Amino acid sequence: MPTQSIQPSAAKRPRPAKPAVSGRGSSASTCNPRQTNRAGTSPAPEAPGTLSALSRFSEACACRPVDRPPIWLMRQAGRALPEYRALKEKYSFIELVQTPDLALEVTLQPIRRFGFDAAILFSDILVVAEALGQGYQFHDEGGIEMDFLLNSAAEIDALEVEAVTDRLQYAASALRQLKAALGHGAALIGFAGSPWTLANFMLEGAGVKEYGKARALLYSDPQLFGRLLEKLTRAVASFLQLQIDSGADAVQIFDSLGGGLSEGNFWAGSGLWIKKVIQSLKGVTPVIVFSKGTHGNWNELADTGAKVLGMDSNVRLAEMAKRLPQDMAVQGNLDPLVLTTNPEIVAAQTTRILREMHGRPGHIFNLGHGVPPNAKLENIQTLVDTVKNWRP
Repeated sequence: MPTQSIQPSAAKRPRPAKPAVSGRGSSASTCNPRQTNRAGTSPAPEAPGTLSALSRFSEACACRPVDRPPIWLMRQAGRALPEYRALKEKYSFIELVQTPDLALEVTLQPIRRFGFDAAILFSDILVVAEALGQGYQFHDEGGIEMDFLLNSAAEIDALEVEAVTDRLQYAASALRQLKAALGHGAALIGFAGSPWTLANFMLEGAGVKEYGKARALLYSDPQLFGRLLEKLTRAVASFLQLQIDSGADAVQIFDSLGGGLSEGNFWAGSGLWIKKVIQSLKGVTPVIVFSKGTHGNWNELADTGAKVLGMDSNVRLAEMAKRLPQDMAVQGNLDPLVLTTNPEIVAAQTTRILREMHGRPGHIFNLGHGVPPNAKLENIQTLVDTVKNWRP
């Protein structure tokens, strides 16, 4: 693959005009996480004397004993919630992400309804690509489209890393409001995509069945691959630091496409760059790394400097936890499809994981991937109740 052209035959598409972002939305005063939820009930209070949600989450990240595992879910805000769907009738996805009051509201919806121990900022990993100068669109009928794809070395060199922090101030504003609204009632998590995962989307777009251009670039032109990943590493680190400085109690790196690399090439393609991101961050805020499908690379993931490793549903969580350093927390890993079944199955599968993980400090309960859009609300509630009521 020549250095100066990643895909010389592909014509660069013009960038559509960026959609206007509405300033409308819920005020911070309407976003109290302790309010009655949209179902007309409030999350059940925990017994007196139990840890606050923030303390429980923070202690679990540090592998210290807690009263029960903290729980939050990837994609806990979004299409499974009727209150989110009501907002989507009025606002586009990008408006919800880029308008701080709206991002605040969407982030708090699952906290009000279910009482999770942590809230994760409502956003998307592609906000970093957009801040670098490569915009994206969400189509109402489904699917994501990049405004253009990276097809040359010149386009890679033109990515505007220095502009990232300024262009993502809307996320910082939402986080500051969230921190004030949540207090100790829930931990606040920020996030970004891994440099490797972003590279795949920026080279090929979203929704590709089998990504190959980033791998091909790694093999054929490692120098150009390194230039791209170095820029993405700086951008991701800048965004995560911005989120930490704006109140995030933890940040998660989504290495969603890490499993596309062979075991022998995982470190060069993804692990090394995750480590560089984490090394760039200031302070002691815990970093969670969720790398999907990288079952043979847990030792390398442990070497990235992550404090918590998130695991997908294709591994036995307790067995993987035994292989990791005992001061490294683990997160996961209920199969998301369980949430489409019935409460009895949810309770049984949740209890199985809780039993297997009992006695291992540093377990944060989560799914092995995001909440599916057809998850049943009663199943999510059963999951939360089962974890909160867990006693060995």
